[in-house]
Amino acid sequence: MRSTPTHPEVVVAGLRKRYGTTLALDGMSFTVRPGLVTGFIGPNGAGKSTTMRVVLGLDAVDEGTALVGGTPYRDLRNPLSHVGSLLDASAPHPARSARDHLLWLAHSQGLGASRVDQVVERVGLTSAARRKAGGYSLGMRQRLGIAAALLGDPPIILLDEPFNGMDPEGIIWMRGFLRSLAEQGRAVLVSSHLMSEVQDTADHLVVVGRGKVVADAGVADLIAAASGNRVAVRTAARPEAMALLSHAGATVAASGRDTVTVSGLTADHVVTLLNRGAIPFSEVFAHRATLEEAYLELTRDAVEFRATSPEEVSR
Repeated sequence: MRSTPTHPEVVVAGLRKRYGTTLALDGMSFTVRPGLVTGFIGPNGAGKSTTMRVVLGLDAVDEGTALVGGTPYRDLRNPLSHVGSLLDASAPHPARSARDHLLWLAHSQGLGASRVDQVVERVGLTSAARRKAGGYSLGMRQRLGIAAALLGDPPIILLDEPFNGMDPEGIIWMRGFLRSLAEQGRAVLVSSHLMSEVQDTADHLVVVGRGKVVADAGVADLIAAASGNRVAVRTAARPEAMALLSHAGATVAASGRDTVTVSGLTADHVVTLLNRGAIPFSEVFAHRATLEEAYLELTRDAVEFRATSPEEVSR
């Protein structure tokens, strides 16, 4: 007998899956909670898309469970009323209009044409709803896929790379849209390679590498951990400042044309040393890492393909 979920959250526990000799998922475990945008990030091949397919009942696993509101997806009645998803923006038939595509989905779930018109307006496609999906840009297809995800007014939303193909206006719209979904109490899981958009949108992050979770924390907490106790110095005499501070035992790196990042010394000690050495500086402040820095640090050993750096080529 099919059931209805009672809690709007996704719980992934101990997922393991092999494709031949490739271990795609290696104990993947995390929870997507209501009222939050959870960013799902990691290198290519880390297991993000496979995990989302498992949650949606599209792939089976060798071990573990993926529950939607306490229930496997395949046991849900009227699944679009419980989980909305976008995994592939190219899924709609190119010869079918966007509105007809949505009507077909709506009828399969017992929903009417009025709901189709509501979601089309919500994603900004009203003027293009009767055009064939094959003539849509990638950004428009993303909006169409999101409209399909919203059809059943579900409490759980899963979106795979929704920022792809979006123009600047679309990206701004997407940020506000995702935030609004969470503010309505929905559980929102968003995978993306665009760290700046995740940093501006997500409340919580699940960082994965080689099929397992390597970090599961709030965005602010991850950035604070990556920032550490480093100090940034803005100076017009960068080489001299770096030499002086290195000699004092600090770990020093150039982080900008006139900026140096220092580890191992307090801000007060840095100021004292620069003044003593008569090295001019305009500012000394606590270094704040970006989400991209935090991500690169966490996934350093999980990247499947790594190109040669320009520094290595020049050697």
